[in-house]
Amino acid sequence: MAIATGEDAGLLAPAARPSEAQRRYLQRGLGEPGGKLPLFDPDGQEIARKTIQSCIAHGWAEPWIHNPIKPDWLVCKLTTAGYRALGHEPPTRGSS
Repeated sequence: MAIATGEDAGLLAPAARPSEAQRRYLQRGLGEPGGKLPLFDPDGQEIARKTIQSCIAHGWAEPWIHNPIKPDWLVCKLTTAGYRALGHEPPTRGSS
């Protein structure tokens, strides 16, 4: 992987680290089986679709299951890159 320098460095840096909103969303998957990410924040408010989609675009989250009752909900889970973006290693298979 090439490291950007000069003018290009500023363009690539934001993709390397989640924003505060993205980090809050992704961190919620750390304690969940399979890295399942929430649909709602701790106050019961729906997670912004923009936050979820940007995490998917960065490769930190991926769609997990389709909800036929609420097809517009993005049920996602952490990816290996998502765990690493938070400074964690993904769990190994068979561990909880």
